Parts: sequence; structure tokens; C-alpha cells
Amino acid sequence: MDRGNLADLTAFVAVADRLSFRAAASQLGVTPSALSHSMRQLEDRLGVRLLNRTTRSVSVTDAGLRLLEQLRPAINQIDGALEDLNQKRLRPMGRLRIYAVHVAAAAVIAPIWRRFLSTYPEVHLELAVGEAPIDLVAKGFDAGIGPRDRVPADLIAVRVMEPMKVAVVGAPTYFARRRPPRTPDDLAQHSCIQYRMAGSGAIFAWPFERNRRSRRISVDGRVMVNDADLAVRAAVDGLGIAYTIEALAEPFLHSGQLVRVLEDWSPTFEGMFLYYTGHRQVPATLRALIDMIRTARSKPAKGLLKNPFTMS
Repeated sequence: MDRGNLADLTAFVAVADRLSFRAAASQLGVTPSALSHSMRQLEDRLGVRLLNRTTRSVSVTDAGLRLLEQLRPAINQIDGALEDLNQKRLRPMGRLRIYAVHVAAAAVIAPIWRRFLSTYPEVHLELAVGEAPIDLVAKGFDAGIGPRDRVPADLIAVRVMEPMKVAVVGAPTYFARRRPPRTPDDLAQHSCIQYRMAGSGAIFAWPFERNRRSRRISVDGRVMVNDADLAVRAAVDGLGIAYTIEALAEPFLHSGQLVRVLEDWSPTFEGMFLYYTGHRQVPATLRALIDMIRTARSKPAKGLLKNPFTMS
């Protein structure tokens, strides 16, 4: 069935319900003459009269009544589907699929997902973590979260995480055996948790910055990982000093399981952005997530370093 037939059948139901071309035309937003013409075309295509009409009145023929009996359940089902769609448009519900780099998943989504799901009990959240850029639409995701340079030019980007401060951390038990470093050069005397980049396989050199001067330090140690959470866990277990961001280290700093060093040398990296398709009609569920995780829209300070944790 083509779209014109469906429109004409819907118009027929409107006329049959009101027994008035004028009232049906008003409901459908067309003129009575246009509606009358549509009914004549429908009858010609079907080869049967559906309506008896004069200048004063309209009635439904026996054939029209039989057709109406068959059409009404389908029309009601279509109306129900449209109403269901309208409800989904107005309130958060259904499945929301998010693709995020690891740092964003841990620092943006994990801190709010309990509150988000309790606030919107009809939402099912799926969070996929990966470092490789993907085609969100082709993979069926509603949005992605990552650094600004990962956002395709044709997608909308919303800041959801302020610039990230680096945290260089170690366990109190580790520093009980060794003097804490006071400068980046002192790291040569320490066991550091090395980090291998997931994309390139290169070993991560630790960036530092002070008095507008930047430098990178190649560190050594007995443990190497390619996961930011494992780096923090290794530091908590006293295996060495880890280089991470505040958002990942904060729970352990708060509990006293980690202490911070080299804070005056620790740089700040640009924060994270949530990105999605389309300028208009943002789904209510995605809008609710954005509203819950969006941080203050302060402009990033000048001199921010590119986020090294997301470089391949």
C-alpha cells in the first residue's frame, strides 16, 4: 500500500465517524472540496461506493460499513503506536546505548548511573567501552563520549566533563619505604607503574608542566598495564607510583589508600564531550542523561595539554 492510499483510508474513517465532510476536513486540516476529491479517487480505485452524499447529508454505504469494520482496528493500532511514540518523546524510557572511552566511562557515567537509573526506572542503559573511533550510527549507538578530537565534524558535541587534573599517586605503605619524589627527575629512583598505549603499543611517557614549561619523563618499574583502572589498583597495592587523573584516583585519595605527590608539577588535560547525531529532536532519554552529567560550562583554561590517555 502506498502512502496516498493510507491517507485516503484515514480520511474515509474521519468522514464516516463524523458524517460530515466539513467536520472531517477541519480535523484533517484540508478543505472540504479536497477531501471530497480524495473520497472519489478512493472509490474509483476500489471500484465501490463507500459514501452516499448530498449537499445536505452524508451516510456510509453497506460496503463502506464493512470496510470501516475492517479498518477501525488497524487505525486504532496506528493511533496507539503514535501515542506510544509521543510518550517516549516526552519522557525518558527505553534503551540508551552509549559508547565511551575508558576514562569517560569511569569518570562521567559511573558516578551518575545509579542516580540516573533510579530517577528514570523505564530506562535501560547499555555502556560499551572502547578506545577506537567508531561509526556511532552504523553500530547502533545513541551517543559517544570522548575527547574533542574524536568528535566527527557532522555530530553535535556537548561538554560533560571539565578539564581533568593529573594525579600522581602512591600508597602510604610504598612511601613508608621510600622518600616521596619532589621533582619529576626523582622518579628515576622509584618504581613506577608503566602504561602501554592500547592503540600504538607505545610505552607512555609521563607529561609534567610547571611555570608554563612542559616535559615528558620516561619512567621504569616492575609492573606495566594497558588499563587505567589497573594502574590505580597497582598503586593501591603498593607496587609503585601511578600517573592518572583525579577522577579515577579520588575515591582512594579520600579513603587514605593513596597519597598524592608532585601536585605542583601535574598538568591539566581537556575534558570530555558527549556527541550525537542531529541538531533537533534529541530523544528525551539522551536529553535526561546530558542534563544529569553536564558540568558547568566554563571555558577551559589556556595551555591545556592534549589528553595523552586517549592518544593511539
